Amino acid sequence: MLTRREFLQRTALVGTASALLPTVFQKAIFAAEQEGMVTPDQATNRTLVVIQMAGGNDGLNTVVPYGDGRYYTARRTTAIPQNQVLTLNSEVGLHPSLTKFKALWDSGVLGIVEGVGYPNPSFSHFDSMRIWQSADPSQKATEGWLGRYFDSLNLDPHLFQGLCVGGNLASSMQSPNVVIPVVQSVAAYQLQGDPVSAQLSTVRLQALRALYTAMPSSTPSAALLRSTLETVDNTSKKLVDAEKAYVPAVQYPNTDLATGLKLIAQAIQADLGVQVCHVAIGGFDTHAAELPAHTRLMTALSESIFAFYQDLKAHGKDKNVVIMTWSEFGRRVGENGSGGTDHGSAAPLFVVGTPVKGGLYGQRPNLGKLDDGNLRFTTDFRSVYKTVLDDWLTAPADLILGGKFESLKMFRTDLA
Repeated sequence: MLTRREFLQRTALVGTASALLPTVFQKAIFAAEQEGMVTPDQATNRTLVVIQMAGGNDGLNTVVPYGDGRYYTARRTTAIPQNQVLTLNSEVGLHPSLTKFKALWDSGVLGIVEGVGYPNPSFSHFDSMRIWQSADPSQKATEGWLGRYFDSLNLDPHLFQGLCVGGNLASSMQSPNVVIPVVQSVAAYQLQGDPVSAQLSTVRLQALRALYTAMPSSTPSAALLRSTLETVDNTSKKLVDAEKAYVPAVQYPNTDLATGLKLIAQAIQADLGVQVCHVAIGGFDTHAAELPAHTRLMTALSESIFAFYQDLKAHGKDKNVVIMTWSEFGRRVGENGSGGTDHGSAAPLFVVGTPVKGGLYGQRPNLGKLDDGNLRFTTDFRSVYKTVLDDWLTAPADLILGGKFESLKMFRTDLA
């Protein structure tokens, strides 16, 4: 049994190491007692990758209604010229920088859901993001919609049930019952030790492991703490091993989004049992000088997702992965006086993957019937959630979403 003196001595040694542990370790001490990697009978071969386009994407300049003159009347300086639009049909086309999306469209693996929104829209970033993340326009829900999905699985929890790429846990993944790792990079997701001295680092990490190993078995939290440390240590090693073994089949663009998707590709190809991943790309709050900024964003989005898809395909994983984008709101129909657009309402989102039946879904908002200069939504965003929950993740969507919503029937049924 550890004496008080021994405990304090070891605690002093490991102070730096424990403070630098990944966020998931600090949260895991409040989680269920048994944490372990997914077992083969629990694993699913389906993964949903959610990409947040933070800031409020301009849907009208993304999926362009070039066949409607009212679009050009409303946007004298910020509209996409007809001769630059990547046409999908006689009415709409893609932003000219979405060339890789056009290739996915031509391959039949890009679905576009038009007019996505919710009743009585909020034009506040914070409130609207909270609504999308919780799937609750009343803003009463305390868990994220993906957090409720994790709760519904009734599996022994494991750290790679979900994966959030970035500096903070996405609110949509929040759950009091499930621990989701937040990973900025493989190098950062491991026991860091002392950042100054390698010798002290080794000593402190050894002391940390010895401390948890030596805790009395009669201590109520001992098993939890030991298993948590072992799990974090093991899973960080699995990520390191996955990175070492991973050979990308394509050249990823030099963007933050592409880097995040590359990390996700490593986890998927290593068969870590990841069921939902989340990554974000920011910068979509285009109040001024929108055209150049939005062009860069469209290029980054299109090329990053295309590289990720091609990488999965080359490794034989494309049939197992679906990608879905979302943004908290669109922009107003009319441009402002600063060469940009202000907070609006409905906008399109994208669903990509070999399992997707490519095409247009939902109904295009009518530019002749606006609500105070804003588009009227035609597709409730929870219908998109229902579709990916029910038809892709085979989860109880009505229970998770707290209501019944229409399914968009976007997925193929002929895949093996």
